[in-house]
Amino acid sequence: MKTIGVFLLVAMAWTAQAQSLVGTWQLTDEKTCFQSEMNESETEKELLPMMGGTANSTARLITFDKKGRGQEGIFSRGNRKGTGMEAFTYKTSGSQLMITDPKSGIITEQWVIDELSSTTLRMHNEKKDCESKTLNRVK
Repeated sequence: MKTIGVFLLVAMAWTAQAQSLVGTWQLTDEKTCFQSEMNESETEKELLPMMGGTANSTARLITFDKKGRGQEGIFSRGNRKGTGMEAFTYKTSGSQLMITDPKSGIITEQWVIDELSSTTLRMHNEKKDCESKTLNRVK
């Protein structure tokens, strides 16, 4: 019985570490501290789904590579190249993600990874718990 329990714990630890940031992620939800603290009325909750449709769909993508480099930019429907592509470098330490400037190496942002699965990355700002991002893996 103990061997089964130990095997399950080892299997869970192995699958938890098997998940990686490497790949392309699409930002699906971003909340600032102001948005997190704002309470919506019933009318706003009813009207919100009707206000979303636009003719030009855009996607904000973040790419992490194996060498600790990444890019972030906005992609419009029908365009292969993103606009406003910003390069960055990153480091991970446990559940902490540090975004650094590629030239100087200075840490510009620090995030705490709340959830990292094969499809979802959920994190919050280390200095502001109310600021969060949710991303879904594209590739």
